[in-house]
Amino acid sequence: MHKSNDQVNLAGGDLSWRVFGQHRAPVRRDKSGRTARADCTPRMAGPPLDGMRYRIGLAANLSADAAMSHSASRSTWSNRWAFILVTIGSAVGLGNIWKFSYLAGSGGGSAFVLVYLLCVALIGLPLLMAEILIGRRGRGNPVSAMLNTAEETGNSSWWALLGWVGMFGALMILSYYSVVAGWIADYLFQAIAGVRVETAEAARNAFADLTGNPVRMGFWHTVFLALSVGVVARGVVAGIEAANRIMLPMLFLILLSLTAWGAFVGDMPTALHFMFDFKVEALTSDVILLAMGQAFFSLSLGMGAIMVYGSYLDKKTSIGSTSLWVAVAGTLVGLLSGMAIFSLTFGYGLAPSEGPGLILQTLPLAFSHMPGGRLVAALFFLFVLFAAWTSAISLVEPFVSWLTERYGIHRARAAWYTGVPVWLLGLAVCLSFNHWSGYSVFGRNLFNALDQLATNVMMPLSGLAIAIYVGWRMGRVLVRDEVNLEGRAFPLWFTVLRYIVPVGIVLVFFHKLGVFSWLLGFFL
Repeated sequence: MHKSNDQVNLAGGDLSWRVFGQHRAPVRRDKSGRTARADCTPRMAGPPLDGMRYRIGLAANLSADAAMSHSASRSTWSNRWAFILVTIGSAVGLGNIWKFSYLAGSGGGSAFVLVYLLCVALIGLPLLMAEILIGRRGRGNPVSAMLNTAEETGNSSWWALLGWVGMFGALMILSYYSVVAGWIADYLFQAIAGVRVETAEAARNAFADLTGNPVRMGFWHTVFLALSVGVVARGVVAGIEAANRIMLPMLFLILLSLTAWGAFVGDMPTALHFMFDFKVEALTSDVILLAMGQAFFSLSLGMGAIMVYGSYLDKKTSIGSTSLWVAVAGTLVGLLSGMAIFSLTFGYGLAPSEGPGLILQTLPLAFSHMPGGRLVAALFFLFVLFAAWTSAISLVEPFVSWLTERYGIHRARAAWYTGVPVWLLGLAVCLSFNHWSGYSVFGRNLFNALDQLATNVMMPLSGLAIAIYVGWRMGRVLVRDEVNLEGRAFPLWFTVLRYIVPVGIVLVFFHKLGVFSWLLGFFL
């Protein structure tokens, strides 16, 4: 009786080894990068002695025919623009809105923007293309994509650990990202209800009341995570693509409206001076490293999200041009958000800031004193919520894709299986602001500890591994074939990926961990 691919994946170890009994000989690369089978000697059936390698290798035990069939039946985006939309949705998140513009204003204005654009071109864009390339070539979830490409290029199955790091890093980020998005949802509800804050102290107290109430935070965390998981449960096209087709155009429309309103009622000239004056004296080495970090983190790299989105991309679509669209859109959102936010901030005599303090304390005070403030506040928080929602969806998908492909679980059930542990960890994050505030993990509350581990350790290491794998392990010929860049574009991109990207990520990694500050303190 014919078995579907899912049935093959569902099978236990014995069947999996029998399927792989039609031995595919080890792959070796010659100096030109071409691949060739080393031999055709059948290998002994049965698991290897090393249990870890057995579990990793077992996930890849599909015959050549099964793998081809699986690739042929895999969902794909409706068209090139659908992929661009969902990838922009993944990349445009809270960091683009509340961090980039402040870094620009306080870190050198247009000098910072120029450094940031250079870092996007030399670090963010090449790495974005590399992660998409792995996903499309591997045609699977992050673990399967790494295993499939490793098998094709004769590399060790241990590279699958890169997929695991990305997937678990994404779930860790989602656990506290959902809590922060819940804050935004709460403020949206307050804005619709007409709640106002008249003084800076009232704004601070309102935020303290929220973070001090675990039930209120837990409720909005639950609502937001359920919405994100629900979208993924509907499928790649009917869920993820459809949601982004609605939210992304609305996000840009609201952003443009807010920017125009900021020019009308706020102080746009001061905002433009703050963000774009060329202040080279403010461009310190620390600020340059911040620009490099922002270029890396603002594109959702190293979390498996871009890789799994790339696995749904058809072979005809250009990786280079689509990646360029994503990078440009992410930068544009950051710049327009800054213009809208700081024109309103300066227009009402408030000091600029960054992070949750800017969105949840400074701006509500400005909204309370401007004409049409209730509507503007509701639109603004809806805009931020859309940005958080599209990013959260991309954090759910990698693990859901792994569950459906590895165990044949129905997508809806896999989505909720993924969401429940994330929800529980998010509840613990809610408690870390109040009842559990006395407990710490490595000197930080749970919220900051998860953020430190996921964004400052796991993401950079994952990004570094992607650059090394594509640049040094996959083979130049195979990479050229998949990325399909013409003329001098390929050798330029490939050289940057091999040499500049790893150095840049290592510098960002050391800066995030405070290594440079420690060295300065040690030697000075």
